[in-house]
Amino acid sequence: MANPSPRPVAIARWLLFVATLVFFMVVVGGITRLTESGLSITQWKPITGAIPPLTHDQWMEAFRLYQQIPEYQQINRGMSLSDFQFIFFWEWLHRLLGRLIGIAFALPLAWFAWKRAIPAGYGPRLVALLALGGLQGAIGWWMVKSGLTLRTDVSHYRLAVHLLTALFIIGGLIWTALDLLALSRNSRARPARLRPLALVALLALFVQLMLGAFTAGLDAGYVSSTWPLMNDHLVPEGISWMGSLWATVSSDPYLVHFLHRWWAWGAAVALILLARQARRAGQRAPSIAINAAVGTQIVLGIATVLSGIALPLAVLHQAVGALVVASTAWGAHAIGTRRI
Repeated sequence: MANPSPRPVAIARWLLFVATLVFFMVVVGGITRLTESGLSITQWKPITGAIPPLTHDQWMEAFRLYQQIPEYQQINRGMSLSDFQFIFFWEWLHRLLGRLIGIAFALPLAWFAWKRAIPAGYGPRLVALLALGGLQGAIGWWMVKSGLTLRTDVSHYRLAVHLLTALFIIGGLIWTALDLLALSRNSRARPARLRPLALVALLALFVQLMLGAFTAGLDAGYVSSTWPLMNDHLVPEGISWMGSLWATVSSDPYLVHFLHRWWAWGAAVALILLARQARRAGQRAPSIAINAAVGTQIVLGIATVLSGIALPLAVLHQAVGALVVASTAWGAHAIGTRRI
C-alpha cells in the first residue's frame, strides 16, 4: 500500500478536465437535439454500443430498428440510409462521449484512491460524483425510451432532467476542484459554504435552465421569431389551458417560450448581484466570468429567436448556458469561501 500523499492540485486539475468533457457533451447533446438525432439508436448497449455499425448489413439492421419507431413512421418515412447515418452519428457521438467521461473519471479516481492521494473527507464526494455520472447515463436512456413507442419525440420533462443533471455535474466538479485548490494553498482550508445570495441566484438560474429545456423539448422556440414582442403581442396569443397550472406552465409552447424569455431578466439580475458580491469578496475573476457569460447568453438568446432557431446560434446558446452554470458555481464558491 502506498504511503498517504494527498495531491489536491492534481485532483483539482483532473476534475476541471472532466468538467470540460461534460461541457462538450452538453454541446453535442444540443446538436443531437436540434438535428432530431436522439432517437436514431433504439437500443442501450453500454459496452458493445461503443462500436458503430461497420458493414452495410449492420447499418441496414440499425436502420430497420429505427424504422419501427413512431418518429420514422410519422415524420421521417422514406428517409435515405445516408440521412439515417447522419442522425445516427450525432447520437452515437453523444453516447461515446458519455462512455469516455465515465472512463476519464473512474480510472483516475481508482488510481488516486490506490495512491492514497485523496485528501481526507473528499473520497465520499468524489464517489458521489461518479455515481451521479452513472445515473446520468441511465437518465439518458430513460429519456430516449420515452420516444420509442407512443411518441415521435422524447418527453420534455425527461429531457429537462437529463440536461439539468449534466449541468449539476459540471457545477459539482468545479466546486469540488475549487475546494481542493483552496486546500492546496492552505492545509487548514475548509470547504466553501453555500451562502443565501448564492442559493437565490442558483435557484433563479435553475428555473431558467428548466424553462430552456422545456423550450427545447417542446420546440417552443419556433412559435415566435420576433423580439421583444411575440408575434406582435407582449403576452402571446395561442396559450391553451391544459387542465392545471403546472401542465400549462410546463407544456404549453407559447407560455413556456414567454416565460423563458422574460424570466431570463430576473435570473440575470440575481447573477449580476452574485457577481458584485464576489467582487466585494476580492474575487474579481469569477465576477468578470459571470457578467460576460450572462451578457453573451442574453444576446445569443435574442439572436437565436430572431434567426428562427438557426442551428449554430442555438448550439452556442446551449454552450454558453453551460458556461453560465460554470461561472455561477465559481462565483458562489468565491463568496462562500471561509476565511481562516
